[in-house]
Amino acid sequence: MAVSTICDSESLNHAATKEIDEKKIQVTENNNQNTDINYWQRAQWLRAAVLGANDGLVSVASLMMGVGAVKKDIRAMLVAGFAGLVAGACGMGIGEFVSVYTQYEVEVGQMMREIGTSDRAEKKLENELEKRKSLPNPMQAASASAFSFSVGGLVPLLCGSFISDYKIRVIVMVAISSFALVVFGRVGAVLGKTPKMKASIRFLLGGWMAMAITFGLTKLLAHCSGLDLDI
Repeated sequence: MAVSTICDSESLNHAATKEIDEKKIQVTENNNQNTDINYWQRAQWLRAAVLGANDGLVSVASLMMGVGAVKKDIRAMLVAGFAGLVAGACGMGIGEFVSVYTQYEVEVGQMMREIGTSDRAEKKLENELEKRKSLPNPMQAASASAFSFSVGGLVPLLCGSFISDYKIRVIVMVAISSFALVVFGRVGAVLGKTPKMKASIRFLLGGWMAMAITFGLTKLLAHCSGLDLDI
């Protein structure tokens, strides 16, 4: 009886040890996967995507609210929002491409100066370029910026398209835009492994400030210049 009890105890201990070892292996694999992620390379397109989404949402929402401060007609707000979306997406994409391509040329030029200009140096440069995958990608950054700007700009544009009453339209735009800003901030924080709460608050406060300043200054300008076109 005692021998049977001892055997059962040993089998239980063996099973528990095996389970613990499996959990350790799983944790180690997860840590290795996290270690393999190149967050510096991810930051190249993540910065453009986060900046584009935030700019698209805030710019289009602020533009629509600024126009609405002078002219409450829904058509005027939608046309202004659409024009801001198209112009902003093009501007962000082209600007990001030019900026990142300049950065790329500077980094490659610096590498060439460090390596030299001989034939052997050119081969060494090619090998070095293959190793340095963290070099900025202009097309990737431009595409991420333009696409994310369009996605962000569609949020206030769509939520203000189906509401005829001006006050309700503005309230819905601010509410949905605020929610989207929090979501964008959280997504960027998750992808970049940064504090989620700080990112969400930073996005939200920045968006509120931009919308409030645009609305207030446009209303003040219209009132002082006699261009108050409320309809």
